[in-house]
Amino acid sequence: MRNFKRKIPLLFIFLTLFSSAAFSKEKNGSNRSNDGVPHGYGGVELGMTLEQTKKALRSNTEFGYHGDRDVSLLPGENRVLIETDALGGHEYSFLDRCWFQFYNDHLYIITINVNRERMDHFSIFDTLCKKYGNPVSVSPEKSVWDDGDYTMSLEKPLTLKYVDKKTFESLMNKKNVGPSGREITRDMFLEGL
Repeated sequence: MRNFKRKIPLLFIFLTLFSSAAFSKEKNGSNRSNDGVPHGYGGVELGMTLEQTKKALRSNTEFGYHGDRDVSLLPGENRVLIETDALGGHEYSFLDRCWFQFYNDHLYIITINVNRERMDHFSIFDTLCKKYGNPVSVSPEKSVWDDGDYTMSLEKPLTLKYVDKKTFESLMNKKNVGPSGREITRDMFLEGL
C-alpha cells in the first residue's frame, strides 16, 4: 500500500501532462507541429535574398539551376524570377520545372513542379498530412497548409507552392490601387507611338 501511495503523485503528473497535450491538439484543430509549415525545400527558403537563393540553388543540383541565364526580370518594379529545369540532364529527378519569385530582393513564392513519372499526388499528400497535420482547406484543385505567415499548398496535377503571405497580400493590394497620373500619361504616350 505504501508503494502505491508514492506512485499516485507520479501517475497524477503523467495524466496532467497527457491531458494538456491532448487539449492543445484539440484547441489547434489538428495535430500540426508547433513549427508551422515549411518555408521552402532543398535549402531554398522564403525570405532569402536573390544572391542567397542563387547560392543555395548552385549547391543543390536537384533543382537544375544553370546560373544567371535562368534569371529574368518581371514586369513591375523590383521583381525577379528564377526558372529552373530539373529534368534537363537529370533523368531520375523527382523535380521538374521550378520557379522562384522575388520582390524587393526577397524570395516570396517558390513553385515546384514534381516529376509525375516518379511521384504521385497521394504519396505527397499523405506525407504532408503526417508531418504537418490536416490542411486548413481542401478542394479538387489544391490542399493548403497555413501557419498565419506562410502557406504551403499541394496543387493538381503535382505542384508544391510555398508563399510568404505578407508580401503576396501586399502585392495584391497594390494591384487593386488604380493607376497613378504618371502611369496614365505614360500609357497615353506609348499609345501615341
